[in-house]
Amino acid sequence: MVIADNSGSPAGLAADRGLLGRTSTAERVAGVLRTRISEGFFPPGTRLSEHDIGAALGVSRNTLREAFRLLTHERLLSHELNRGVFVRMLSVDDVVDLYRVRKLVECAAVRNAVNPDLSALENAVADGLLAERSEGWRDLGTANIHFHQALAALTASPRIDELMQGVFAELRLVFHVMTDPREFHQPYLLRNDEILQLLRDGDNRRAEAALATYLDDAERQLLSAYNAGT
Repeated sequence: MVIADNSGSPAGLAADRGLLGRTSTAERVAGVLRTRISEGFFPPGTRLSEHDIGAALGVSRNTLREAFRLLTHERLLSHELNRGVFVRMLSVDDVVDLYRVRKLVECAAVRNAVNPDLSALENAVADGLLAERSEGWRDLGTANIHFHQALAALTASPRIDELMQGVFAELRLVFHVMTDPREFHQPYLLRNDEILQLLRDGDNRRAEAALATYLDDAERQLLSAYNAGT
């Protein structure tokens, strides 16, 4: 599979070169690629070209290979002998495990939030509404992920933030199984706003219950899509 979207192509990555700073590292390169995956630019099965991506980011082949190794360890990439490095195709077991982690982390974050800063959640809902108006369904998926990243961030734990970055990047690879992204993502925009309103009201108990049902529903939809495709 080749990269079809220009914004996700190696040429598109050139715009991210500034994010690497003056001394580029494998971790920073991995961070750029992880973000691209989580925003839907590199779908499952995409072959990543060492030459093209290295040139776009201005990094050495050794640095890029180390970044690939880090992302392979995070289960975002896979290396196929004599074929190269590919964005990973997730399984049903992956979906179940991802949602297990999400329920544990996100529900606890909502349950234990005390006088939380809700600005990141509000921004994510606003971005979702903007994407809906412009019919940018991939962008709506990205806004949805940002909403849930903000929920997890209510823990105020850098370690949880780091853990969930990988979880949400993997989750984006799961989203690609849905043939109609609008049908999947659009109903959850309203539910995001409902959870936000409950948190504004300080009703953590109902917000947690709404989130738990929400995650159960999303998992069920994704598993159904996976099973239909097998």
